[in-house]
Amino acid sequence: MKTKGSIKTKKEALTAQKNMAYLGLFNSIDHNKEGIIQPYQFWNELKSHGILADDPRLKDINDNLKKEKLKNRKGITFELFSKYIDQSILLTKSLKGELVIPDFKSFTDEIITIYNKLEKNLSGSVANYIPQLARVNPDQFAVSICTIDGQRFDYGDFNTDFCLQSTCKPINYCIAHERLGESVVHKHIGREPSGRSFNEMALNNDGLPHNPLINSGAIMCSSLIERQAPISDRFDLVMKTWSELSGGFNPSFNNSVYLSEKQTADRNFALAYFMREKNAFPENTNLIETLEFYFQCCSIEVKSPSMASAAATLANGGVNPLTGKNVFNSSTVKNCLSLMNSCGMYDFSGEYAFKIGFPAKSGVSGAMMIVIPNVMGICVWSPNLDELGNSVRGVEFSKIFGERFNFHNYDSLINGNDKLDPRKSKYENKIDGVISLIYAASLGDIDEIKKLEARGIDLNSADYDGRTALHLAASEGHKEVVEYLINRNTTANLKDRWGGSPIEDAKRSNHRNIVKILEEYLSNQFKLENK
Repeated sequence: MKTKGSIKTKKEALTAQKNMAYLGLFNSIDHNKEGIIQPYQFWNELKSHGILADDPRLKDINDNLKKEKLKNRKGITFELFSKYIDQSILLTKSLKGELVIPDFKSFTDEIITIYNKLEKNLSGSVANYIPQLARVNPDQFAVSICTIDGQRFDYGDFNTDFCLQSTCKPINYCIAHERLGESVVHKHIGREPSGRSFNEMALNNDGLPHNPLINSGAIMCSSLIERQAPISDRFDLVMKTWSELSGGFNPSFNNSVYLSEKQTADRNFALAYFMREKNAFPENTNLIETLEFYFQCCSIEVKSPSMASAAATLANGGVNPLTGKNVFNSSTVKNCLSLMNSCGMYDFSGEYAFKIGFPAKSGVSGAMMIVIPNVMGICVWSPNLDELGNSVRGVEFSKIFGERFNFHNYDSLINGNDKLDPRKSKYENKIDGVISLIYAASLGDIDEIKKLEARGIDLNSADYDGRTALHLAASEGHKEVVEYLINRNTTANLKDRWGGSPIEDAKRSNHRNIVKILEEYLSNQFKLENK
Protein backbone atom coordinates (compact mmCIF):
# COMPACT_ATOMS: atom_id res chain seq x y z
CA MET A 1 0.00 0.00 0.00
CA LYS A 2 1.38 3.41 -1.02
CA THR A 3 1.56 6.11 1.59
CA LYS A 4 1.51 9.86 1.12
CA GLY A 5 5.11 9.89 2.22
CA SER A 6 6.16 7.40 -0.47
CA ILE A 7 4.30 9.37 -3.17
CA LYS A 8 5.97 12.56 -1.99
CA THR A 9 9.35 10.84 -1.99
CA LYS A 10 8.76 9.63 -5.55
CA LYS A 11 7.79 13.14 -6.68
CA GLU A 12 10.85 14.57 -4.97
CA ALA A 13 13.05 11.98 -6.67
CA LEU A 14 11.60 12.84 -10.08
CA THR A 15 12.04 16.57 -9.41
CA ALA A 16 15.64 16.01 -8.34
CA GLN A 17 16.26 13.92 -11.46
CA LYS A 18 14.79 16.64 -13.65
CA ASN A 19 16.85 19.34 -11.94
CA MET A 20 20.02 17.32 -12.46
CA ALA A 21 19.23 17.06 -16.17
CA TYR A 22 18.51 20.79 -16.38
CA LEU A 23 21.71 21.56 -14.49
CA GLY A 24 23.69 19.61 -17.06
CA LEU A 25 22.14 21.69 -19.85
CA PHE A 26 22.74 24.90 -17.89
CA ASN A 27 26.40 24.03 -17.30
CA SER A 28 26.88 23.26 -21.00
CA ILE A 29 26.28 27.00 -21.65
CA ASP A 30 27.81 28.38 -18.44
CA HIS A 31 31.36 27.69 -19.63
CA ASN A 32 32.94 29.99 -17.02
CA LYS A 33 31.04 28.28 -14.17
CA GLU A 34 29.67 31.62 -12.94
CA GLY A 35 26.26 30.21 -12.06
CA ILE A 36 24.63 32.62 -14.50
CA ILE A 37 24.18 32.77 -18.29
CA GLN A 38 24.23 35.97 -20.29
CA PRO A 39 21.46 36.28 -22.92
CA TYR A 40 24.03 36.43 -25.73
CA GLN A 41 25.48 33.11 -24.52
CA PHE A 42 22.00 31.60 -24.48
CA TRP A 43 21.20 32.70 -28.03
CA ASN A 44 24.67 31.84 -29.36
CA GLU A 45 24.32 28.31 -28.02
CA LEU A 46 20.92 27.91 -29.65
CA LYS A 47 22.24 29.42 -32.90
CA SER A 48 24.97 26.77 -33.01
CA HIS A 49 22.11 24.23 -33.12
CA GLY A 50 20.26 26.20 -35.82
CA ILE A 51 17.63 27.84 -33.59
CA LEU A 52 17.58 31.62 -34.10
CA ALA A 53 16.44 34.38 -31.75
CA ASP A 54 13.56 35.41 -34.04
CA ASP A 55 12.08 31.89 -34.00
CA PRO A 56 8.33 32.42 -33.44
CA ARG A 57 8.23 29.39 -31.13
CA LEU A 58 10.53 31.22 -28.69
CA LYS A 59 8.78 34.59 -28.83
CA ASP A 60 7.55 34.43 -25.21
CA ILE A 61 11.03 33.56 -23.96
CA ASN A 62 12.59 36.29 -26.09
CA ASP A 63 10.10 38.86 -24.77
CA ASN A 64 10.76 37.70 -21.21
CA LEU A 65 14.51 38.08 -21.63
CA LYS A 66 14.03 41.63 -22.88
CA LYS A 67 11.95 42.42 -19.80
CA GLU A 68 14.62 40.91 -17.57
CA LYS A 69 17.19 43.16 -19.23
CA LEU A 70 15.04 46.23 -18.56
CA LYS A 71 14.94 45.18 -14.90
CA ASN A 72 18.78 45.29 -14.91
CA ARG A 73 19.05 41.58 -14.21
CA LYS A 74 22.62 40.29 -14.45
CA GLY A 75 21.65 37.35 -16.61
CA ILE A 76 19.76 34.06 -16.70
CA THR A 77 19.83 32.20 -13.40
CA PHE A 78 19.40 28.45 -13.16
CA GLU A 79 15.90 29.01 -11.80
CA LEU A 80 14.94 31.15 -14.80
CA PHE A 81 16.64 28.74 -17.19
CA SER A 82 14.65 25.83 -15.73
CA LYS A 83 11.45 27.81 -16.25
CA TYR A 84 12.33 28.35 -19.92
CA ILE A 85 13.12 24.66 -20.39
CA ASP A 86 9.75 23.75 -18.87
CA GLN A 87 8.06 26.13 -21.34
CA SER A 88 9.72 24.75 -24.47
CA ILE A 89 10.54 21.20 -25.52
CA LEU A 90 12.42 22.86 -28.39
CA LEU A 91 15.09 24.11 -25.98
CA THR A 92 15.61 20.66 -24.48
CA LYS A 93 15.88 18.96 -27.88
CA SER A 94 18.23 21.68 -29.18
CA LEU A 95 20.62 21.61 -26.25
CA LYS A 96 20.66 17.80 -26.16
CA GLY A 97 21.44 17.60 -29.88
CA GLU A 98 18.20 15.78 -30.63
CA LEU A 99 17.04 17.84 -33.64
CA VAL A 100 16.98 16.33 -37.13
CA ILE A 101 20.49 17.63 -37.89
CA PRO A 102 22.27 17.07 -34.56
CA ASP A 103 25.66 18.47 -35.56
CA PHE A 104 24.27 21.55 -37.29
CA LYS A 105 27.52 23.53 -37.30
CA SER A 106 29.47 20.82 -39.13
CA PHE A 107 26.65 20.57 -41.64
CA THR A 108 26.52 24.33 -42.28
CA ASP A 109 30.32 24.43 -42.54
CA GLU A 110 29.93 22.06 -45.48
CA ILE A 111 27.30 24.37 -46.98
CA ILE A 112 29.67 27.35 -46.68
CA THR A 113 32.39 25.34 -48.43
CA ILE A 114 30.02 24.59 -51.31
CA TYR A 115 28.93 28.23 -51.45
CA ASN A 116 32.51 29.53 -51.56
CA LYS A 117 33.34 27.13 -54.37
CA LEU A 118 30.33 28.18 -56.45
CA GLU A 119 30.66 31.90 -55.80
CA LYS A 120 33.42 32.00 -58.44
CA ASN A 121 31.10 30.49 -61.07
CA LEU A 122 29.85 33.46 -63.12
CA SER A 123 28.65 31.49 -66.16
CA GLY A 124 25.15 31.84 -67.59
CA SER A 125 23.08 34.99 -67.98
CA VAL A 126 20.00 36.58 -66.46
CA ALA A 127 16.55 36.13 -68.02
CA ASN A 128 16.33 38.82 -70.68
CA TYR A 129 12.85 38.27 -72.09
CA ILE A 130 11.34 40.04 -69.07
CA PRO A 131 12.91 43.53 -68.93
CA GLN A 132 12.78 43.90 -65.14
CA LEU A 133 14.57 40.56 -64.61
CA ALA A 134 17.23 41.54 -67.14
CA ARG A 135 18.32 44.36 -64.79
CA VAL A 136 18.97 42.15 -61.75
CA ASN A 137 22.56 42.02 -60.49
CA PRO A 138 23.80 38.61 -61.75
CA ASP A 139 26.49 38.28 -59.06
CA GLN A 140 23.99 37.91 -56.22
CA PHE A 141 23.92 34.52 -54.53
CA ALA A 142 22.00 33.26 -51.49
CA VAL A 143 21.56 29.91 -49.78
CA SER A 144 19.02 29.35 -47.01
CA ILE A 145 18.14 26.18 -45.14
CA CYS A 146 15.25 25.32 -42.83
CA THR A 147 14.89 21.84 -41.34
CA ILE A 148 11.67 20.16 -40.28
CA ASP A 149 12.65 21.04 -36.69
CA GLY A 150 13.03 24.71 -37.62
CA GLN A 151 16.84 24.79 -37.65
CA ARG A 152 17.82 27.65 -39.94
CA PHE A 153 20.91 28.84 -41.74
CA ASP A 154 21.29 31.71 -44.21
CA TYR A 155 24.35 32.69 -46.21
CA GLY A 156 25.16 35.27 -48.88
CA ASP A 157 22.56 37.73 -50.21
CA PHE A 158 19.71 36.27 -48.18
CA ASN A 159 18.24 39.68 -47.32
CA THR A 160 17.57 40.52 -50.98
CA ASP A 161 14.06 40.14 -52.43
CA PHE A 162 13.53 38.16 -55.63
CA CYS A 163 10.44 37.18 -57.63
CA LEU A 164 8.96 33.73 -57.37
CA GLN A 165 8.44 33.29 -61.09
CA SER A 166 7.96 29.53 -61.69
CA THR A 167 8.63 28.61 -58.07
CA CYS A 168 5.05 29.77 -57.45
CA LYS A 169 3.79 26.82 -59.53
CA PRO A 170 4.05 24.00 -56.97
CA ILE A 171 2.36 26.17 -54.36
CA ASN A 172 -0.48 27.17 -56.69
CA TYR A 173 -0.89 23.48 -57.50
CA CYS A 174 -1.13 22.70 -53.77
CA ILE A 175 -3.73 25.44 -53.26
CA ALA A 176 -5.89 24.11 -56.11
CA HIS A 177 -5.40 20.50 -54.98
CA GLU A 178 -6.28 21.41 -51.39
CA ARG A 179 -9.61 22.98 -52.34
CA LEU A 180 -10.72 20.81 -55.26
CA GLY A 181 -9.01 17.46 -54.72
CA GLU A 182 -6.79 15.39 -56.98
CA SER A 183 -9.48 14.13 -59.35
CA VAL A 184 -10.87 17.59 -60.19
CA VAL A 185 -7.44 19.19 -60.66
CA HIS A 186 -6.18 16.38 -62.88
CA LYS A 187 -9.33 16.43 -64.93
CA HIS A 188 -7.78 19.60 -66.39
CA ILE A 189 -4.01 18.95 -65.98
CA GLY A 190 -1.85 15.92 -66.75
CA ARG A 191 0.86 14.38 -64.57
CA GLU A 192 3.62 13.59 -67.02
CA PRO A 193 6.86 15.38 -67.96
CA SER A 194 6.27 17.12 -71.26
CA GLY A 195 9.65 16.45 -72.83
CA ARG A 196 9.32 19.96 -74.27
CA SER A 197 10.35 23.48 -73.32
CA PHE A 198 8.44 25.01 -70.37
CA ASN A 199 6.51 27.37 -72.68
CA GLU A 200 6.13 25.04 -75.66
CA MET A 201 2.89 25.19 -77.64
CA ALA A 202 2.09 21.58 -76.86
CA LEU A 203 -0.61 19.64 -75.00
CA ASN A 204 -0.92 15.94 -74.18
CA ASN A 205 -3.04 13.44 -76.11
CA ASP A 206 -6.12 14.49 -74.13
CA GLY A 207 -5.66 18.14 -75.08
CA LEU A 208 -4.52 19.06 -71.55
CA PRO A 209 -1.31 20.64 -70.27
CA HIS A 210 1.21 17.91 -69.47
CA ASN A 211 1.72 18.90 -65.81
CA PRO A 212 1.15 21.87 -63.46
CA LEU A 213 4.82 22.90 -63.37
CA ILE A 214 5.13 24.19 -66.93
CA ASN A 215 3.49 27.42 -68.13
CA SER A 216 0.37 25.87 -69.67
CA GLY A 217 -0.30 23.79 -66.54
CA ALA A 218 0.36 26.75 -64.22
CA ILE A 219 -2.09 28.89 -66.18
CA MET A 220 -4.64 26.09 -65.85
CA CYS A 221 -3.98 25.89 -62.09
CA SER A 222 -4.60 29.63 -61.85
CA SER A 223 -7.99 29.14 -63.48
CA LEU A 224 -8.92 26.58 -60.79
CA ILE A 225 -8.04 28.56 -57.64
CA GLU A 226 -11.21 30.02 -56.03
CA ARG A 227 -12.59 30.59 -59.53
CA GLN A 228 -15.88 32.05 -58.26
CA ALA A 229 -14.16 34.73 -56.14
CA PRO A 230 -13.01 38.18 -57.35
CA ILE A 231 -9.44 38.17 -58.65
CA SER A 232 -8.36 40.37 -55.73
CA ASP A 233 -9.54 37.76 -53.21
CA ARG A 234 -7.86 35.00 -55.18
CA PHE A 235 -4.56 36.87 -55.06
CA ASP A 236 -5.03 37.57 -51.32
CA LEU A 237 -5.40 33.81 -50.79
CA VAL A 238 -2.08 33.12 -52.53
CA MET A 239 -0.32 35.87 -50.55
CA LYS A 240 -1.79 34.53 -47.30
CA THR A 241 -0.60 31.03 -48.17
CA TRP A 242 2.95 32.27 -48.82
CA SER A 243 2.87 34.12 -45.50
CA GLU A 244 1.90 30.88 -43.74
CA LEU A 245 4.57 28.97 -45.62
CA SER A 246 7.18 31.59 -44.71
CA GLY A 247 6.63 31.24 -40.98
CA GLY A 248 5.18 34.72 -40.59
CA PHE A 249 7.69 36.58 -42.77
CA ASN A 250 5.34 38.33 -45.15
CA PRO A 251 5.92 38.27 -48.92
CA SER A 252 5.68 41.41 -51.04
CA PHE A 253 4.61 42.18 -54.60
CA ASN A 254 6.69 43.65 -57.42
CA ASN A 255 4.31 45.63 -59.60
CA SER A 256 7.06 46.53 -62.09
CA VAL A 257 7.76 42.85 -62.75
CA TYR A 258 4.02 42.19 -63.06
CA LEU A 259 3.64 44.91 -65.70
CA SER A 260 6.77 43.69 -67.43
CA GLU A 261 5.42 40.12 -67.46
CA LYS A 262 2.11 41.30 -68.86
CA GLN A 263 3.74 43.28 -71.66
CA THR A 264 5.87 40.35 -72.81
CA ALA A 265 3.26 37.59 -72.51
CA ASP A 266 2.44 36.75 -76.13
CA ARG A 267 3.43 33.09 -75.70
CA ASN A 268 1.37 32.72 -72.51
CA PHE A 269 -1.67 34.30 -74.19
CA ALA A 270 -1.19 31.92 -77.12
CA LEU A 271 -1.01 28.94 -74.75
CA ALA A 272 -4.19 30.03 -73.01
CA TYR A 273 -6.14 30.39 -76.27
CA PHE A 274 -4.73 27.09 -77.52
CA MET A 275 -6.04 25.36 -74.38
CA ARG A 276 -9.42 27.08 -74.72
CA GLU A 277 -9.62 25.82 -78.30
CA LYS A 278 -9.16 22.28 -76.92
CA ASN A 279 -11.89 22.85 -74.24
CA ALA A 280 -9.33 22.22 -71.49
CA PHE A 281 -10.52 25.01 -69.15
CA PRO A 282 -13.51 24.74 -66.82
CA GLU A 283 -16.64 26.36 -68.25
CA ASN A 284 -16.88 30.16 -68.16
CA THR A 285 -13.18 30.71 -67.49
CA ASN A 286 -12.20 34.34 -67.95
CA LEU A 287 -8.89 34.04 -69.80
CA ILE A 288 -7.73 37.62 -69.25
CA GLU A 289 -8.35 37.43 -65.50
CA THR A 290 -6.70 34.02 -65.33
CA LEU A 291 -3.57 35.24 -67.08
CA GLU A 292 -3.35 38.40 -64.98
CA PHE A 293 -3.71 36.29 -61.85
CA TYR A 294 -0.93 34.00 -63.07
CA PHE A 295 1.38 36.97 -63.79
CA GLN A 296 0.65 38.37 -60.32
CA CYS A 297 1.61 35.08 -58.67
CA CYS A 298 4.89 35.03 -60.60
CA SER A 299 5.58 38.60 -59.41
CA ILE A 300 5.34 37.87 -55.69
CA GLU A 301 8.63 38.61 -53.97
CA VAL A 302 10.27 36.77 -51.07
CA LYS A 303 13.70 36.43 -49.53
CA SER A 304 15.58 33.14 -49.49
CA PRO A 305 14.78 32.34 -45.81
CA SER A 306 11.05 32.54 -46.65
CA MET A 307 11.40 30.15 -49.57
CA ALA A 308 13.48 27.76 -47.44
CA SER A 309 10.67 27.79 -44.86
CA ALA A 310 8.14 27.06 -47.61
CA ALA A 311 10.28 24.16 -48.85
CA ALA A 312 10.62 22.89 -45.25
CA THR A 313 6.82 22.96 -44.93
CA LEU A 314 6.62 20.62 -47.91
CA ALA A 315 9.42 18.49 -46.43
CA ASN A 316 7.39 18.32 -43.21
CA GLY A 317 4.23 17.00 -44.86
CA GLY A 318 2.51 20.40 -45.06
CA VAL A 319 3.15 21.59 -41.48
CA ASN A 320 5.27 24.72 -41.13
CA PRO A 321 8.09 23.80 -38.71
CA LEU A 322 8.40 27.34 -37.32
CA THR A 323 4.74 27.89 -36.46
CA GLY A 324 3.16 24.42 -36.35
CA LYS A 325 0.55 25.67 -38.83
CA ASN A 326 -0.88 22.90 -41.02
CA VAL A 327 -0.76 24.71 -44.37
CA PHE A 328 -1.44 21.70 -46.64
CA ASN A 329 -2.67 18.15 -46.17
CA SER A 330 -0.01 15.46 -46.45
CA SER A 331 -1.75 13.89 -49.48
CA THR A 332 -1.53 17.23 -51.30
CA VAL A 333 2.18 17.48 -50.48
CA LYS A 334 2.83 13.90 -51.60
CA ASN A 335 1.37 14.61 -55.03
CA CYS A 336 3.16 17.95 -55.30
CA LEU A 337 6.56 16.44 -54.46
CA SER A 338 6.00 13.61 -56.93
CA LEU A 339 5.50 16.18 -59.67
CA MET A 340 8.44 18.31 -58.51
CA ASN A 341 10.62 15.21 -58.64
CA SER A 342 9.65 14.37 -62.21
CA CYS A 343 8.84 17.76 -63.74
CA GLY A 344 10.32 20.56 -61.61
CA MET A 345 13.50 21.44 -63.50
CA TYR A 346 12.24 22.21 -67.01
CA ASP A 347 14.02 20.08 -69.65
CA PHE A 348 16.63 19.07 -67.09
CA SER A 349 14.05 17.31 -64.90
CA GLY A 350 14.91 13.74 -65.88
CA GLU A 351 18.64 14.27 -65.50
CA TYR A 352 18.11 16.04 -62.16
CA ALA A 353 15.96 13.18 -60.84
CA PHE A 354 18.49 10.61 -62.07
CA LYS A 355 21.72 12.24 -60.88
CA ILE A 356 20.58 14.30 -57.88
CA GLY A 357 17.37 12.59 -56.86
CA PHE A 358 15.24 14.88 -54.69
CA PRO A 359 12.27 17.16 -55.51
CA ALA A 360 13.06 20.68 -56.73
CA LYS A 361 11.51 23.56 -58.66
CA SER A 362 13.37 26.30 -60.47
CA GLY A 363 12.31 29.71 -61.74
CA VAL A 364 13.75 32.17 -64.25
CA SER A 365 14.44 34.68 -61.47
CA GLY A 366 17.27 32.29 -60.49
CA ALA A 367 15.36 30.84 -57.53
CA MET A 368 15.40 27.14 -56.71
CA MET A 369 13.18 25.48 -54.13
CA ILE A 370 14.68 22.15 -52.99
CA VAL A 371 12.88 19.66 -50.75
CA ILE A 372 14.56 16.86 -48.80
CA PRO A 373 11.48 14.99 -47.49
CA ASN A 374 11.39 14.50 -43.70
CA VAL A 375 14.62 16.49 -43.33
CA MET A 376 14.75 20.05 -44.70
CA GLY A 377 13.90 22.65 -47.29
CA ILE A 378 16.55 24.63 -49.17
CA CYS A 379 16.42 27.79 -51.23
CA VAL A 380 19.24 28.67 -53.61
CA TRP A 381 18.97 32.00 -55.41
CA SER A 382 21.40 33.09 -58.09
CA PRO A 383 20.06 34.99 -61.16
CA ASN A 384 22.36 33.64 -63.88
CA LEU A 385 20.56 30.91 -65.85
CA ASP A 386 21.76 28.09 -68.08
CA GLU A 387 20.35 27.43 -71.56
CA LEU A 388 17.41 25.48 -70.05
CA GLY A 389 16.33 28.34 -67.75
CA ASN A 390 17.69 26.89 -64.49
CA SER A 391 19.97 28.75 -62.10
CA VAL A 392 23.57 27.78 -62.94
CA ARG A 393 24.72 27.96 -59.33
CA GLY A 394 21.49 26.35 -58.15
CA VAL A 395 22.05 23.27 -60.30
CA GLU A 396 25.74 23.08 -59.35
CA PHE A 397 24.85 23.44 -55.67
CA SER A 398 22.41 20.53 -56.02
CA LYS A 399 25.05 18.36 -57.68
CA ILE A 400 27.72 18.95 -55.04
CA PHE A 401 25.18 18.73 -52.21
CA GLY A 402 23.90 15.43 -53.62
CA GLU A 403 27.43 14.04 -53.96
CA ARG A 404 28.33 15.04 -50.41
CA PHE A 405 25.16 13.95 -48.56
CA ASN A 406 23.04 10.82 -48.92
CA PHE A 407 19.76 12.50 -49.84
CA HIS A 408 19.14 10.94 -53.25
CA ASN A 409 15.79 9.12 -53.14
CA TYR A 410 17.57 5.78 -53.56
CA ASP A 411 20.84 6.27 -51.68
CA SER A 412 19.49 3.96 -48.97
CA LEU A 413 19.68 1.03 -51.42
CA ILE A 414 23.45 1.28 -51.73
CA ASN A 415 25.43 -0.80 -49.25
CA GLY A 416 28.55 0.97 -48.01
CA ASN A 417 27.34 4.36 -49.20
CA ASP A 418 30.29 6.71 -48.70
CA LYS A 419 28.19 9.88 -48.46
CA LEU A 420 27.69 11.77 -45.22
CA ASP A 421 24.41 11.49 -43.35
CA PRO A 422 23.91 14.75 -41.41
CA ARG A 423 20.97 13.17 -39.57
CA LYS A 424 23.57 11.31 -37.54
CA SER A 425 25.92 12.88 -35.02
CA LYS A 426 29.54 13.29 -36.08
CA TYR A 427 30.48 10.43 -33.75
CA GLU A 428 27.73 8.22 -35.13
CA ASN A 429 29.05 8.78 -38.65
CA LYS A 430 32.55 7.94 -37.45
CA ILE A 431 31.42 4.81 -35.57
CA ASP A 432 29.47 3.62 -38.61
CA GLY A 433 32.59 4.13 -40.71
CA VAL A 434 34.77 2.14 -38.30
CA ILE A 435 32.25 -0.71 -38.12
CA SER A 436 32.00 -0.75 -41.93
CA LEU A 437 35.81 -0.80 -42.22
CA ILE A 438 36.22 -3.74 -39.85
CA TYR A 439 33.35 -5.66 -41.44
CA ALA A 440 34.77 -5.06 -44.93
CA ALA A 441 38.16 -6.37 -43.73
CA SER A 442 36.52 -9.50 -42.29
CA LEU A 443 34.94 -10.17 -45.71
CA GLY A 444 38.06 -9.29 -47.70
CA ASP A 445 36.25 -6.43 -49.48
CA ILE A 446 39.22 -4.29 -50.48
CA ASP A 447 37.16 -1.95 -52.71
CA GLU A 448 34.96 -0.98 -49.75
CA ILE A 449 38.06 -0.40 -47.61
CA LYS A 450 39.41 1.99 -50.25
CA LYS A 451 36.12 3.90 -50.30
CA LEU A 452 36.09 4.21 -46.52
CA GLU A 453 39.69 5.40 -46.54
CA ALA A 454 38.74 8.05 -49.12
CA ARG A 455 36.02 9.19 -46.71
CA GLY A 456 38.71 9.85 -44.12
CA ILE A 457 38.24 6.73 -41.97
CA ASP A 458 41.50 5.94 -40.13
CA LEU A 459 42.67 2.46 -41.17
CA ASN A 460 44.01 1.95 -37.63
CA SER A 461 40.54 2.50 -36.12
CA ALA A 462 39.44 -0.19 -33.69
CA ASP A 463 36.07 -1.44 -32.46
CA TYR A 464 34.99 -1.64 -28.81
CA ASP A 465 37.17 -4.74 -28.33
CA GLY A 466 40.22 -2.98 -29.76
CA ARG A 467 40.21 -5.08 -32.93
CA THR A 468 41.32 -3.33 -36.10
CA ALA A 469 40.80 -4.07 -39.79
CA LEU A 470 44.23 -5.75 -39.79
CA HIS A 471 43.17 -8.03 -36.91
CA LEU A 472 40.11 -9.20 -38.88
CA ALA A 473 41.87 -9.55 -42.24
CA ALA A 474 44.69 -11.57 -40.63
CA SER A 475 42.26 -13.74 -38.68
CA GLU A 476 40.12 -14.50 -41.76
CA GLY A 477 43.11 -15.08 -44.07
CA HIS A 478 42.50 -12.23 -46.53
CA LYS A 479 46.04 -11.85 -47.91
CA GLU A 480 45.21 -9.06 -50.39
CA VAL A 481 43.62 -6.95 -47.67
CA VAL A 482 46.53 -7.52 -45.29
CA GLU A 483 48.97 -6.44 -47.98
CA TYR A 484 46.93 -3.37 -48.78
CA LEU A 485 46.72 -2.33 -45.13
CA ILE A 486 50.45 -2.73 -44.44
CA ASN A 487 51.25 -0.89 -47.67
CA ARG A 488 49.22 1.98 -46.22
CA ASN A 489 51.54 1.91 -43.17
CA THR A 490 48.94 0.70 -40.70
CA THR A 491 50.19 -0.27 -37.26
CA ALA A 492 50.67 -4.05 -37.18
CA ASN A 493 51.33 -4.55 -33.47
CA LEU A 494 48.17 -3.02 -31.96
CA LYS A 495 46.66 -5.17 -29.21
CA ASP A 496 42.99 -5.94 -28.76
CA ARG A 497 41.36 -6.01 -25.32
CA TRP A 498 42.60 -9.55 -24.76
CA GLY A 499 46.17 -8.61 -25.63
CA GLY A 500 46.07 -10.22 -29.07
CA SER A 501 47.83 -8.78 -32.13
CA PRO A 502 47.09 -9.36 -35.86
CA ILE A 503 50.03 -11.75 -36.23
CA GLU A 504 48.80 -13.83 -33.29
CA ASP A 505 45.36 -14.00 -34.92
CA ALA A 506 46.97 -15.23 -38.14
CA LYS A 507 48.95 -17.87 -36.22
CA ARG A 508 45.86 -19.02 -34.33
CA SER A 509 43.96 -19.47 -37.61
CA ASN A 510 47.00 -21.15 -39.23
CA HIS A 511 47.33 -18.58 -42.05
CA ARG A 512 51.07 -19.11 -42.57
CA ASN A 513 51.39 -16.86 -45.61
CA ILE A 514 49.92 -13.94 -43.64
CA VAL A 515 52.17 -14.70 -40.64
CA LYS A 516 55.17 -14.46 -42.98
CA ILE A 517 53.97 -11.15 -44.45
CA LEU A 518 53.41 -9.61 -41.01
CA GLU A 519 56.71 -10.89 -39.62
CA GLU A 520 58.59 -9.31 -42.51
CA TYR A 521 56.62 -6.05 -42.14
CA LEU A 522 57.25 -5.86 -38.38
CA SER A 523 60.93 -6.62 -38.90
CA ASN A 524 61.29 -3.81 -41.44
CA GLN A 525 59.41 -1.45 -39.14
CA PHE A 526 61.75 -2.33 -36.27
CA LYS A 527 64.83 -1.68 -38.43
CA LEU A 528 63.47 1.73 -39.55
CA GLU A 529 62.70 2.74 -35.97
CA ASN A 530 66.17 1.79 -34.76
CA LYS A 531 68.29 3.40 -37.46
